[in-house]
Amino acid sequence: MEKYSSAFGKNDIRGIYNETIDENLYTKVGQAFVKYVQKKSGKTPEQLNLSVCRDARLHSKSLSDALIKGLVSEGANVIDMGLAPTPIGYYSEFAGVNGQKIDGALIVTASHNPPKYNGLKMTYNHQSLNESQIQEVKEITFGIDKLSDKKGNLKEYNLIKDYQNDMINRFGQIGIGVKVVVDSANATGGIVAPQLYRELGCNVVELFSEPDGSFPNHHPNPSDLKTLDVIRKKVVEEKADLGIAFDGDSDRIGIIDSKGNAVTGDKLLLIYAKDIIDTAKENNTPMPKVVSEVKCSQVLYDKINEYGGEAIMCKTGHGFIKGKMKETGAILAGEMSGHTFFKDRYYGFDDAVYAGCRIIEIVAKHKKQDGNFKVENLLKPFEEVFSSEEVRLSCPNELKKPTLEAFEKLLNSNRDLFGETIKDIITLDGLRIIFDDGFALIRQSNTEPVFTLRFEASTQELTQKYENTMVSTINNIMKG
Repeated sequence: MEKYSSAFGKNDIRGIYNETIDENLYTKVGQAFVKYVQKKSGKTPEQLNLSVCRDARLHSKSLSDALIKGLVSEGANVIDMGLAPTPIGYYSEFAGVNGQKIDGALIVTASHNPPKYNGLKMTYNHQSLNESQIQEVKEITFGIDKLSDKKGNLKEYNLIKDYQNDMINRFGQIGIGVKVVVDSANATGGIVAPQLYRELGCNVVELFSEPDGSFPNHHPNPSDLKTLDVIRKKVVEEKADLGIAFDGDSDRIGIIDSKGNAVTGDKLLLIYAKDIIDTAKENNTPMPKVVSEVKCSQVLYDKINEYGGEAIMCKTGHGFIKGKMKETGAILAGEMSGHTFFKDRYYGFDDAVYAGCRIIEIVAKHKKQDGNFKVENLLKPFEEVFSSEEVRLSCPNELKKPTLEAFEKLLNSNRDLFGETIKDIITLDGLRIIFDDGFALIRQSNTEPVFTLRFEASTQELTQKYENTMVSTINNIMKG
């Protein structure tokens, strides 16, 4: 079992198919998950109802079948929802499946990873399992030596139509007058979103809607600008109001404005936040709290507070974000990567198809007030600053912590290292170094042997100066 050890991560199980994950592992994880939920809930296996769905990867069906084999062998009742976006899995636990309450959801997916990868996301009690809970499942998994001889019930049910009908009931014909290009990257979004957005009244232009786990057209990762070349051109060519791109399992969204420019996650979050704040003012309801991560622009935090909301900074990672939302009572959250969490009028999990409905609603609302409205009109606050792309600096995992500690010590002894006086150093997640005129950020990647860096200032030259100073300093520290 040792070869499987590295697959159990902070947020999910993930690895290379037939190397660090395979059908044998998934069967045992299925058995372990039933034991885990049984322990947490106090229910017998026969009282448990679990949902399973999968992404479009070539080995997802086989892994899903193996997982279900393990679940059923422990006596749990399983509803196999087949090929579906990750948010459909989350949704099943909140909305139920065909009138049946769901105790936990399991989603076979590796999100935006290359085709050779696969993984498994697990939820219980309306929450994704966190790092320590995943380790509990791992311990149980490694203690299993054979299949149980129990036999739970297995049923199939396609929840997608129910989900689409729910969205139509929530939003009605909000999309009338909006033209949108939808790029599903041959992943899971194509079987849900284009039809739904048409039902909402949109004029929809589809790209790569047919699921194909080899991802023949481009990689399903809207955070990577290279994957957005086709949709950016198509939005301009079609004179569309916006473009919507999905990642491999449709829990992350990418937005393209009418000029074909990609909208970063922090900019998109401010659009959503401003709309919710405006609605709260109109209805005289409490101002919202909004959570985001340390990589986001300072403009996002300053503007949310200026508009009347409360901006809360958090560590990067959907587990941390969801935890902070629960702790603070926030009704909106988001990350640079395009994960967006709506507790406002929804359940609070990251659902890119739903996030698409919300941006369509906002665009339609503004177009009714001004026929010449463009999405980019909502991004004017960000014109005041220059923000770098995310910079990735290689560093072996074992050197990350000592390098950061040495860098922090250097900063505290040399507050003018960047040629600008340091106002503050936020140590929430790595080091976010605050200046009068911007910030410089360095944090450890949760998944790769790299540091992620980001910079922002009032001029491009100053932004580049921050970057050059940090990269050269970190490289010198690593060299010793």
